[in-house]
Amino acid sequence: MKVNTDLHLHSKYSMASSRRMELPTIAREASKKGMELIGTADCTHPKWLEEIKQVAVSDEEIRIDEIYFIPTTEIEDNKRVHHLLILPSISKAEELAERIAPFGNLEADGRPNIRLDGSEIAEIAKDLGALIGPCHAFTPWTALYGYHDSLKSCYGDMTDYISFLELGLSADNDYADRIEELHRLTFLSNSDAHSPSTNKLAREFTQFDVPELTFEGLKKAILREQGYGATLNVGFFPEEGKYNRSACIKCFTQYALPEAVENKWRCPICGGVVKKGVFDRINELADFKEPKHPDHRPPYLHLIPLAEIIQMALGHASVQTKGVQTAWNKLIERFGNEINALIYSEPEDLKIVGNDRIVNAILAFRKGNVIIHPGGGGQYGWVELPENLKEVEIRNGQLSLADLEKLKPGKGSKSGKKIDKKPRKETAEAGKEESENKEPDDKEPEDAGQSSLFDF
Repeated sequence: MKVNTDLHLHSKYSMASSRRMELPTIAREASKKGMELIGTADCTHPKWLEEIKQVAVSDEEIRIDEIYFIPTTEIEDNKRVHHLLILPSISKAEELAERIAPFGNLEADGRPNIRLDGSEIAEIAKDLGALIGPCHAFTPWTALYGYHDSLKSCYGDMTDYISFLELGLSADNDYADRIEELHRLTFLSNSDAHSPSTNKLAREFTQFDVPELTFEGLKKAILREQGYGATLNVGFFPEEGKYNRSACIKCFTQYALPEAVENKWRCPICGGVVKKGVFDRINELADFKEPKHPDHRPPYLHLIPLAEIIQMALGHASVQTKGVQTAWNKLIERFGNEINALIYSEPEDLKIVGNDRIVNAILAFRKGNVIIHPGGGGQYGWVELPENLKEVEIRNGQLSLADLEKLKPGKGSKSGKKIDKKPRKETAEAGKEESENKEPDDKEPEDAGQSSLFDF
């Protein structure tokens, strides 16, 4: 059974999260996105745990309508590295809260900061029968490879127990599979959403083949037991991540690694700190010049949320405009959910939206025929359509059924994409400045609509 999962998000009790991050809302919006299995998030927060219990069918089954939840939480260790834990039941979540309560204030934030290191957290996870792995592993803030050079450095004697790694927005399978120690792990793509908006929840997700919608079923897939496993990772082009390239965290000027080293990681333009990007960090850690994918690694499909694609096609300033929402709702009503519309719909059927620019934009993303400007220093990269795609009429559907078959889980193949790889010396357009200590990769503001394409 194939299921789409988003296993890392946050509740309304997490810092900088939307008040709308409540279980019924998450379930409703996850269904529209095409998800079947969602992490509860924040399961050690006492108030949130009580809300989880209220919707639970039993200790091991948490379900609202057709959406199944599984207890999850993100924990920050004493070196500020973030770990994702996936738990078997509500009672095990209660035990986890009891075990870590002496080391941190569980009521202060849905994602607790505790005075334990990675190996100690992993040991507790093993005692509880939970799965554990690093969150957004390559970003320079609060990530495994931001503070360590290896899994062993973080998890010590518990390294062999680590079963998965979350890629994060700035990395994909090609990036991570250049590092040999990661080949045995299952890669997760998750949203890390702090809002249920259509362009945040499940903006990245993982598809699994599971025997059943339970913790044990998911565990078999993550551990790749009995032939089960991940069948597809879906997420951003890595260049879209806001820490993909090394760049100043104040003016966002990007620098090639030799330039950053020569300037002692200080921006000669404004004096701000130049933060090392994922692109350069991977090159430091890599065992291989090119990725070597293990046999169990599924394809990675690069997409952005459907609402973002519609916004881009229409040239609107926000995903909340009437035009974007009308088109999005029309496609969801026709195809049942966003994943069906975005990935599996046939080109001719997309014409129901009544706008060729939107249809062509969807097909362009399917083929990777987009231009990507890398992000860095805390500013997201951005994607644009080639000018000739904005006005062109659909010619014979543009995408053949053979192409469509290749995009289906287990058959995907990566398409070429145009990427602007040059570090830009000029400053980016005026935007919100990031302080040196801000960790925006897993935080987002209260819902207020988007002011730009990747303002989330």
